[in-house]
Amino acid sequence: MPDTSKTTPAPETFRVPDGDLDDLASTLAKTMAEVRQHGVVLDRLGSEPASAPQRGDDAPTAQADSEQAEGPTSVFILALGGEAYSVELAALSDWVNYLLLPIYGREISTTRPWCAQWHEHPEAVARLHALWLAWQQLTDAEAGLSGPSVWHRDHLDQTLVHLRAPDGPFAACTTSPTRPNHRVLATPAPEQLGLAA
Repeated sequence: MPDTSKTTPAPETFRVPDGDLDDLASTLAKTMAEVRQHGVVLDRLGSEPASAPQRGDDAPTAQADSEQAEGPTSVFILALGGEAYSVELAALSDWVNYLLLPIYGREISTTRPWCAQWHEHPEAVARLHALWLAWQQLTDAEAGLSGPSVWHRDHLDQTLVHLRAPDGPFAACTTSPTRPNHRVLATPAPEQLGLAA
């Protein structure tokens, strides 16, 4: 057999234009965020209790009603506790850190604060979770072509205005990366609100 190693040309170098690399990196980041989101949804579905069997004439209705009352009554993070809260907060953190902040984060300043420890601010957790729930609903194919636009207009813009306001939940957190400071602002005590018994 003849030696073909000298006659076989070397493979051509393939170069992707720099502009396409940015698009590719962006697409990859979005795909990774979606995969993480699907994993979160699957984890959530796997951790939810099995639905109660369909009631027949011979099934005791009182027992079925009590089992239904024990299940979660809301998907909102503030209604969750214990392990369910931790799982939901971890999923929310992935969405905030890998999708929301890279795309909508913008520069941090005293007029537009942000706290890296946002998960310790209850108002921020509540607002970001509500934003995430709306994102899940309005970016689904069933939401139609205008779903993402509605999410931007009705949910994202309002949430960012409130969270990043100079007097918002991050107002006491230092914005300088060289001098980080985190502080959760105190809320009014019940007796100050006239709610004391």
